[in-house]
Amino acid sequence: MDTLELLAHPVRLRIVHAMRGGRMLTTAQLCALLPDVSKAMLYRHVDLLSGGGILEVAEERRVRGAVERVFRLRQDRAVIDADTVKSLSLDDHRSAFATALAVLAAEFNAYLEQDHADPAADLVGYRQHAVWLSRDELHELISELRSAIAPRLANRPTSDRARYLLSPILFPIEEPPSDSDTA
Repeated sequence: MDTLELLAHPVRLRIVHAMRGGRMLTTAQLCALLPDVSKAMLYRHVDLLSGGGILEVAEERRVRGAVERVFRLRQDRAVIDADTVKSLSLDDHRSAFATALAVLAAEFNAYLEQDHADPAADLVGYRQHAVWLSRDELHELISELRSAIAPRLANRPTSDRARYLLSPILFPIEEPPSDSDTA
């Protein structure tokens, strides 16, 4: 299974999200983080991600006679490269986008199921904006977003930090107007 196939599944993508930030977790810890995913399903998808090189065993330890494996994410393997993106068909993009939306919905529902969920206090947002951008302005916006997000990806968990899922989605919705439309 190639990287795209491995990542284009809602449960596997949620596992990858859970492992980001240098986390090292056992399958039992992943089960606790993804309580809406059955244990058997989680084990199956961890095995696929491990077999595909997305997750690696960081440590093994004996617990009550069994070997418990601690996994970590291979960040370098958990990405879809630009050449692969360019080679995708429109249906491939449609499928990948549907997976991304399914993951967002599942993660949001899991958040809302928590006893302490408080969207207003947690500053939850799901706004959408339609903006007119030239190609240069689009590149500038993407660069600014990356500059704002990238340093925070290295943040470690602390007692005053909650983990947030930030999922920028960007696509054109309307062609540029003709010169006669703007006059």
